[in-house]
Amino acid sequence: MYHSNFSRRLSLKEKFYRLNFAYILCIVLLAFIGILTLYSAGGASMVPWARNQLIRFVFCFGLMIVLAVMDVKIYLKYSYLAYFAVLLLLIGVEIFGHVGMGAQRWIDLKLFKLQPSELMKISMVLFLAKYFHASSLHQIRTIKGIIAPLLMALFPALLIILQPDLGTALMLLFTTVVIFFVVGVQIWKFLIVGSSVLALAPIAWHFLHDYQKNRVLTFLNPERDPLGSGYHIIQAKIALGSGGVFGKGFLNGTQSYLNFLPEKHTDFIFTMLCEEFGMVGGGFVILLNLILIIYGYMFAYRITSYYGKLVVIGLNTNYFMYVFINIAMVLGMLPVVGIPLPLISYGGTVMLSVMASFGIILCMDINHHVNLGRQSFND
Repeated sequence: MYHSNFSRRLSLKEKFYRLNFAYILCIVLLAFIGILTLYSAGGASMVPWARNQLIRFVFCFGLMIVLAVMDVKIYLKYSYLAYFAVLLLLIGVEIFGHVGMGAQRWIDLKLFKLQPSELMKISMVLFLAKYFHASSLHQIRTIKGIIAPLLMALFPALLIILQPDLGTALMLLFTTVVIFFVVGVQIWKFLIVGSSVLALAPIAWHFLHDYQKNRVLTFLNPERDPLGSGYHIIQAKIALGSGGVFGKGFLNGTQSYLNFLPEKHTDFIFTMLCEEFGMVGGGFVILLNLILIIYGYMFAYRITSYYGKLVVIGLNTNYFMYVFINIAMVLGMLPVVGIPLPLISYGGTVMLSVMASFGIILCMDINHHVNLGRQSFND
């Protein structure tokens, strides 16, 4: 009954009118808040961060709209190609990658530095969605049926760990676990893998870099090294607490202006925002993100194609992980890891990755009744 209305290809105009403008409004509001906060972090100046962030957002917003109105079947057709292309970029990082802040995570393209691990978060979801789209429930419930997608997730995660970037690797693996759960992999398999990971944790500890061990130890006791590894989180908590309910006011954050707050334009930007706009400002940012995430899962619920559902669930889960890890990190609920707050933190590849994800999610929603060959989880 539904598919008769979608037997013809939608025009660009029709696709544009099918865009969820409330979803897009939340994206624009978050980006605007981010640019304002970066303006403040730059000392009431558009340089060095706010202007670049604005330019990146305008470009990425256009990219998001282009991706949203593309033919949905193109994503299904080129999912595997996208995965292997980004995988080659990850391998390239190991060979000739750019080193910055002690990590080799970028490829220098002269105009900008590309971080392939961020793009892998998208291509991994597309790969898994296509793989399970073409698999039956019987195949998925066999050991053989999940070995290939598991290896395809573990290999890029290992490359990312070697950069080293443990936080991004864990995000990639968590999203993979969510997709595995959604497609029907039995719980006992998760329990076996989880138990194995816990058993190997003492061994894995010895392979961590010293700074990674310090982050875990500092998370357990920030006061153990208040001027060293614990400095970031202690100053972040001071900034969060000093903002109170309504904040000190725009451009009046003392922790940031006196440079007590480290990484104020990237990983710890949420604490600067809360110092100036208080709990109300921080709560508003969390609310906007919560609306985006709820919308994403609502889109997935009404999409009829198996591929579309998995793509939206995977990309939306990835976005949730960005937000949750960053905010939990600056609140002291998780160890400090290099995960930015999307649309708020300064960063080019993250902006590109997140906005591309939004575009693909919107495309799947616009085409939520399009038949891609498999229409339910039980086929």
